[in-house]
Amino acid sequence: MRLERIAPLERGTDPLVAREVPTPEPGPGEVRLRVLACGVCHTELDEIEGRAAPPTLPVTPGHEVVGRVEARGEGANRHELGARVGVGWIHHSDGSKAENLSPAFRATGRDVDGGYAEAMTVPEAYAHPLPDGLSDEEAAPLLCAGAVGYRALRLCSLRDGEPLGLTGFGGSAHLVLPLARHLYPASPIYVFARDASAREFALAQGATWAGDTHDRPPRPAGAIIDTTPAWRPVVEALASLAPGGRLVINAIRKEDGDKACLQELDYGTHLWQEKQVRSVANLCGADIEAFLRWAGRIPIRPTIEVVPLAEANRALRELRFEPVRGAKVLRVSR
Repeated sequence: MRLERIAPLERGTDPLVAREVPTPEPGPGEVRLRVLACGVCHTELDEIEGRAAPPTLPVTPGHEVVGRVEARGEGANRHELGARVGVGWIHHSDGSKAENLSPAFRATGRDVDGGYAEAMTVPEAYAHPLPDGLSDEEAAPLLCAGAVGYRALRLCSLRDGEPLGLTGFGGSAHLVLPLARHLYPASPIYVFARDASAREFALAQGATWAGDTHDRPPRPAGAIIDTTPAWRPVVEALASLAPGGRLVINAIRKEDGDKACLQELDYGTHLWQEKQVRSVANLCGADIEAFLRWAGRIPIRPTIEVVPLAEANRALRELRFEPVRGAKVLRVSR
């Protein structure tokens, strides 16, 4: 399923087109995967609508990829043929500890072809072994939504007992919640979401409290992770932080629809008393591997809706216009 042009995603439109393309050949140090499943992420909407536009078109989106190694390029020996592995947003970079910030960073499904296809190639170092006990479809959201949520949680610098807030409760936040409950058992977890069904879902998943975006939690939060594409949650989250609290914005891009609400920022209410704002920029391969270990150990199982690859456009429209419980995953092949 190929993205061939940048345009607003409207109801009833199909942003992707089905194409037959040559099977990619792995280069030196690369492997080719037979794709089994691929998660559907909000970042795909940013690509389609131009907020994080691919540098060249056409491109095959998809960066929560589960596949089996079916071919190896020269020098590639990390994975056996037939091994089940996963690929996330980071397709390759310079391998440094800050590889997510490096000019060498390239994103799967944006800068290179991704997993909305039967086959793809990736450097073997960025194909990650998957824990047992997860189906292909369950493993897919862990590779971006879960791993970038793990990175965001680390950037919170949370101390056990401090309240943690999650603004928006979609693919990433519903995976951060069980991780946070495991790592910080004394910390209450507050969820802010516009949709009543999302708040109900959050409480069913173990949230301590759930309210609307503008509601105030029982206690000011030590840290809040914002996973929404909007600006209003940023303003409201800053007002819900305790002195010295940290807001971590876990989004590739923000939409402009409600950007004017930033004019409401009041220094004393939103920023004073050493509140901090940080953003999550991409992720590192080490984030994916660390989160996969935690997911296998705790264990973490995402809530998913499985959709055939041929219905990728429907999945994207639903992600854009309708409340989504958990994550959507494309079944590609068996």
